[in-house]
Parts: sequence; structure tokens; C-alpha cells
Amino acid sequence: MTALLEMRGIGKTFPGVRALDNVNLTVEAGEIHAICGENGAGKSTLMKVLSGVYPHGSYEGEILYEGQVLTNRDIADSESKGIIIIHQELALVPLLSIAENLFLGNEVAKNGVINWPLAFQKTGELLKKVGLDEAPGTKIEKLGVGKQQLIEIAKALAKDVRLLILDEPTAALQENDSQKLLSLLLELKAQGITSILISHKLNEISTVADRITIIRDGSTVSTLTKDEISEDRIIRDMVGRDMAHRYPDRTPNIGEVLMTVKDWNVWHPDQKGRQMIRDVAFTVRKGEIVGIAGLMGAGRTELAMSIFGHSYGRDISGTVEIGGKVVDTSTVSKAVAAGLSYVTEDRKSLGLVLEEPIVRNITLANLFGVSKNGILDKRRETQVAEGYRTAMAIRTPGVFQKVVNLSGGNQQKVVLSKWLFTDPQVLILDEPTRGIDVGAKFEIYSIMNDLAAQGRGVVMISSEMPELLGMCDRIYVVNEGRIMGELSREEASQERIMALILKNDGKAA
Repeated sequence: MTALLEMRGIGKTFPGVRALDNVNLTVEAGEIHAICGENGAGKSTLMKVLSGVYPHGSYEGEILYEGQVLTNRDIADSESKGIIIIHQELALVPLLSIAENLFLGNEVAKNGVINWPLAFQKTGELLKKVGLDEAPGTKIEKLGVGKQQLIEIAKALAKDVRLLILDEPTAALQENDSQKLLSLLLELKAQGITSILISHKLNEISTVADRITIIRDGSTVSTLTKDEISEDRIIRDMVGRDMAHRYPDRTPNIGEVLMTVKDWNVWHPDQKGRQMIRDVAFTVRKGEIVGIAGLMGAGRTELAMSIFGHSYGRDISGTVEIGGKVVDTSTVSKAVAAGLSYVTEDRKSLGLVLEEPIVRNITLANLFGVSKNGILDKRRETQVAEGYRTAMAIRTPGVFQKVVNLSGGNQQKVVLSKWLFTDPQVLILDEPTRGIDVGAKFEIYSIMNDLAAQGRGVVMISSEMPELLGMCDRIYVVNEGRIMGELSREEASQERIMALILKNDGKAA
């Protein structure tokens, strides 16, 4: 095989931060080349250099593409050469149709007039290529995340893609959708399309990648061939050390029941007659980590959000007890006052104010804790933020840095700090390790263990069964808004969880 792409000695500096330092990457024509590294290692920055987000002249080193020096001035420049990047945050317009999105900025037009019949015809052909059976006029907002990812790839195919860059394409997908996307990548490879895949899901990388380049602290560490790829080797090169255990050691010290939810029922906020949560009941004990398993759409997030301030749903009924007393959780402020906190699965949209500094984000949920007589005490606010920065090992030059500039793992630590400052008795964590690397995951797991050791209750919602099995003392399995069963640590296995998920009798266990 011949090199389609060579990135030589790439360096990139931001104010106060050396993001890339002498990075080298060679991608051969027709291969799937994975890039791995911890959050903040420089993976996305490197791809932004390649795709023209950071134009030629704003970085050090040189890029050769098809043997010619690449001097992209912007994304349009790189796309004209067949280099297409699909970012983790999808760039689709929800209120436009599939056809409108596929050809947005690349319209099927003559003399300034769009040929809609031809656009719809081409859309149908592109959708068939990516395995989607959807009407070209369907609005994007009507589609799930998995289908939207495939539409992003169809959009790339509409631009005659030759080098496809995917940044965490399966981070928000359930297993079936992930497998469809990975199968599509293999089909595109068979058609001669080269792909660069950035992912934290090491099992997926091991399945589809021909080679892997690992980046640590902004520098190239190694490039592994198919025969050299193993999860242990990838992890060692990513974090700079062996990780004998994926999950930190813990000796549970479980006490009395801390939270009880009884007869919990929730109806869809917009679709009349559609019940989302049915007769759910569960308990959480002091010092216990309780898992909630289920497929995407099973009702896990809806359950958590409806309990925490009735943030989801309508006609909500049932009772919540904390510390043996019935509490009112009908608003977020009342839920927090009762000792409950919720870390959302969507930290960027719902968990953080990205353009605000770390200090403001950490204190936002408990401004009374840094105020006196209704006046914000900025010195106290800074002290609190600095305390959490140290305790949570948030990697940042200072607490006045904007959250948008942090890696995913450090953003998640800021969200956790925000809710820990409210001093909760029970903390619900919704997909707490989504989109973060293996090293940062270990740190989040350690924080969860520390919370349990303090006698707090932790509820962990996760789509990754191995981490539920590795972290939880008990696991509730949810399907179609019902709890289908409860498994102890000793009873739990991936097979038993899936068996409960796939139960079809419509009755809770």
C-alpha cells in the first residue's frame, strides 16, 4: 500500500498550552487508521489541522496528501480535495430534511435554481449506500442519533470523500447502531475510501482498524499494526503505564436504606397517552453503588430526570423517600434541598455553561454556599473552586479558564464538583464516562468509590455493561420503562442482563 497522507513534525500552540509537539502520522490508501489517546492528548487538534479548521501557517510541520504539500486555508479547501471530517457533535440542521442537509452548501443546482427532483433522487441513492431506508424529505429531528451518524457519512459521500475522518462516531450510540456504523466503514474500505477513526472504545478499534497511532501529551508514542494491536498494549501506550485493573479496588461497606422510590409513573411530556415509566420501585443503601442497565430508549434517563426535579415528563406520580422520610422532588431546587443530585448524560448542553469559567460552573448549583446576605463572595467562590480543582485533579492552569477549553474527562470532573458542592446524600450519574478515555474513566470510578466510602448512595446509569459489572453492588435492569429484574454483584453477568432486557412478557420481575 502507498501513503495517502503524511503529517510530519506537526506542532500547534495555544496561549499557555503546547497542544501538539512533533506529531507524525502516516495513513495508507484504503486503510482504516485509528488514533487513540487520553482526553487532551491532541487527537482532535491534529484532525482540525488536517481538515483546515486550523489553516496552513497556524501550525508547524508539513502535510503531504497524495504526495503534494497540503496548504488548506479552511474546511472548504480540504473538502474540495476529498478530505471530510465528521465531528463528535453532529453538524446537521434538525428542522431541515435529509435531502436539504445532504446538499447544504453543495446544492444540486443549475443557474442558481435547485433541482429538487434530482436532489431527492441522489439522496435516495446515498441513503441506500449507507443502509438507510428513509424518505429524503424526512426531517432530521425525527431520526435517532444512530441514523444521524449514517446521514453524516452519506453527506460525506455526496462530496466525493476520499479520506473520511470520524471523531468518536459511536460515543452516543447503542451497540446495534455502533455495529452498523463499523460495518459501513468496512464496506467503504472495500470501495477504496480511507478512514481515520478516533475512538475511546478499544474493542471497536481492535475489530476494524488496520493500524493504530497512539498520541500522549501531544506527541506520537507508537503506531501498531494489526498483529500488534491488543487492548493492554493500547492502554499502556495511552497512559504511559500498565493498568492491571480497569476498575479501582473497593471493599463495600453498605449500610441501611438511604433512598426508596415507590410506584413511580411518568407520562410522555408531549405525546398524550404514552406512558414512559411504569410502576418503578427501587432502593439505594448508604455506601452502595447501584447500577441501572438497559438499551438506549429503555427509559433510564427519563426515570432519573423525572425523579430529579420532574425535569422530564408529566402526570408524574409515586413517592421518593430519603433517610426514611418522604421528600418533595418536584423541582430541581426541592430535589437538591432533599439531598439528591443528578449528573446529566449531556454535560455540554445540560451540565455546563461552556463559555463560563470553571469557578462559576462549580458554584452554580449552590450559590448560597458562596454568598452572604445575597451578595456573591468571590474570594470564597475561588477558594471553593480551587478546593475541588485539587481534590478532583482537574487538569487546568487555573479555575478562571473557560470550561469549553477542557478535555472531556476534566469537563466531567467539573460537573461532578458542581453537584458535590450541594452536599448530596444520593448522586445519580447518567453515563458518567461517556466520551472520556480509559485513564479518565479510572479517575471517575475512583471518585465514585470515594463517595460510597463516605456513606453516600450512588446510582450509575450506563450503556457499557462491563463497567456496570465492574463497579456496581446491585444492578436494576430497565426495559420499556419497567424494571425487569434486580441482580446482585454475584448474580450479575452480561448474559443475565441481556436476558432480562429482552424479556417480552411485559411484566416487571
